[in-house]
Amino acid sequence: MFKNRLLYLFLFCTTLSFSQIGGKYTYQFLNLVTSPRQAALGGKIITLYDYDVNQGIYNPATINPEMDNQLSVNYGNYYGEVTYGTAAYAYTWDRHVQTFHAGVNYVNYGTFEGRDESGMLTGDFTGSEIALSFGYAFNIPYTDIYLGANAKLISSTLESYNSFGGAIDIGGIYIDEVNDINIALAIRNAGTQFTTYAGLQEPLPLEVIAGISQKLENVPLRWHITLENLQQWNIAFSNPNRAEENIDGGSTPEKVSFINNALRHVILGAELFPGKSFNLRAGYNFRRSAELSIQDKRTFSGISVGVGLRFNKLRFDYSYSRYTLAANTSLFGLTINLQ
Repeated sequence: MFKNRLLYLFLFCTTLSFSQIGGKYTYQFLNLVTSPRQAALGGKIITLYDYDVNQGIYNPATINPEMDNQLSVNYGNYYGEVTYGTAAYAYTWDRHVQTFHAGVNYVNYGTFEGRDESGMLTGDFTGSEIALSFGYAFNIPYTDIYLGANAKLISSTLESYNSFGGAIDIGGIYIDEVNDINIALAIRNAGTQFTTYAGLQEPLPLEVIAGISQKLENVPLRWHITLENLQQWNIAFSNPNRAEENIDGGSTPEKVSFINNALRHVILGAELFPGKSFNLRAGYNFRRSAELSIQDKRTFSGISVGVGLRFNKLRFDYSYSRYTLAANTSLFGLTINLQ
């Protein structure tokens, strides 16, 4: 009964993290993009070091005094009835203790029809997950290197099954103010389940991410390059829709080249007018494009765009991410300066 009633939920969870890294871990919602700015730049950007209080969720080393008293709330629709969102807040205690950060991620999977082995209705059920994070960062004395960490408590409810877990994020960022270059590294979701759904211990979606960004000197633009899933080299899989038919009626699976697999680790992003009242953003996720595009049909999978607007103490952000012809996502965000 458990397998039948959670079939659709399982199918959804496996889409949260594509390829060979998908379907292996619990709490996959931790990999969802946390803010419209992140989504517009392609996702998983860890080199933003400014006012954006949402950034502390992805790389705790970026927590800084510019985030002081900034409150951000974000909301988006995923597939079908699935909704998800985040909230983040930072507070600077003083110039010696510096800044503390708090965040929350949640996802609601909507309502499902429960059925038994014979297909008879047994009643509706729901599923939801939430993670609370608390972070802090500090500067290594006499250097331009900042280190930070998040501690996360995770709760998951799927039908009548519950799980509770914990994880930490560790991050570092080097800021070259002379050349306006940021270089960062983050290890996310290192943790365990404290209680399991049905007695089976499952691993969390541990991920290693590296990134570099630079603001151009004579152009109001900052570019970003992110390398995702560095904890595993081979993240490609053979798409059965791209198999070649043989004359004997069989088929030859698609062969993913070394370069193709390498590119699936890469995310590109660019932000025009960074730090100003009006921003334009665009990103390209190679893995999303390679795995969700349709053969011989232009779908623009992997492309994302967004805009940011600031009105006095309010900042509004929006992003649109292209997944497939049938499913795309929009994220809305509002940041309030409470000073």
